[in-house]
Amino acid sequence: MAQTSVKSTALEQAVSLRRDGFMPWLSQQSTRYGLLWLCVILVLVFSLTTPTFASMLTLNAILETKSKIALLALAATTTMIVGKIDLNVGFGIVLWHILAISLQVQFGFSWQMAVITVLVIAALYGLLNGILVALADIDSFVATLGSGTVLYAIALWHSGGRQIVGDLPDAFYDLNSTALFGIPISAFYVLIVAIILWIITEHTPIGRCMYAVGGNPAAARLNGISIKKYTIVSFIASSTLTGFTGVLIAAQQGVGQASVGMDYLLPALVGAFLGSTTIRPGRVNVWGTVVGIAILAIGISGIQQFGGAFWVEPLFNGATLLLSITIAGYAQRKRLSNQKLVQKKEPVTPETQPQ
Repeated sequence: MAQTSVKSTALEQAVSLRRDGFMPWLSQQSTRYGLLWLCVILVLVFSLTTPTFASMLTLNAILETKSKIALLALAATTTMIVGKIDLNVGFGIVLWHILAISLQVQFGFSWQMAVITVLVIAALYGLLNGILVALADIDSFVATLGSGTVLYAIALWHSGGRQIVGDLPDAFYDLNSTALFGIPISAFYVLIVAIILWIITEHTPIGRCMYAVGGNPAAARLNGISIKKYTIVSFIASSTLTGFTGVLIAAQQGVGQASVGMDYLLPALVGAFLGSTTIRPGRVNVWGTVVGIAILAIGISGIQQFGGAFWVEPLFNGATLLLSITIAGYAQRKRLSNQKLVQKKEPVTPETQPQ
């Protein structure tokens, strides 16, 4: 049986204000939406203490710089839902952004054909990782670490360790530089992807099956759910979204270089892990991931405007990762404990009696 790298747990027990009282209800609401309120508090604090923070310039800078991390965090979320980790949200974009440029500069592809080619290759690469995890029964962390390192080596070989530069069409740059209503278009990419993933994961049978696979693979198998299929599909979706992000990074920088990419890995994973502590505590979820990235973006931007040193961002990301994993584990244990208490209190009936 394949190992599960990440636990994607089931829905938490709903607490009713009328049935359970004010304090239990308040406790659950603060757990669910605590990070969301923290975002609001951070914005207020930084706005009052740093005059330049409360401006459209700061907002656009945050949206522009963190939108790619948000897309990668959403990519990581798709595999975390089925209980797996995809490290190629960091390794993948190293090659994908290089390819998006080199296909145009060195091989004469149109920018449209270059984008499609990158997305297709990224999807096939996701299929390979899915096969390694689901069919070859390799732990997802090990599989994506190994394949990602190979991908990084290919990026080094393809680029020769040098920058790939050349004349790129304005339409390609517009994929990232366009603004709608004064807001960077990359922010709208995040919103569209988040809505699509939210609809699929929360409101379709596909999403329910994915959560079942991540929450209890044995039970999912007994209920006829194909664990291998949903695992492979999640890796394809994650890699394709990573490929799209690589294209946006290429359009943003206009230069392909192997040193770009790995800095995105940790914050993307931090956002996904942190997201599992809010909205649906103990459960990986799309809007939680968006809130998690918002916390990172607002916190780091505010600290930097306070005059934080260059090492503040990796320190903040690492500390937040440890904190988010700790909180997620606590929320999971607390909910499981509450579920056991509820089961003990429930009377045994013919309907609830174990067969």
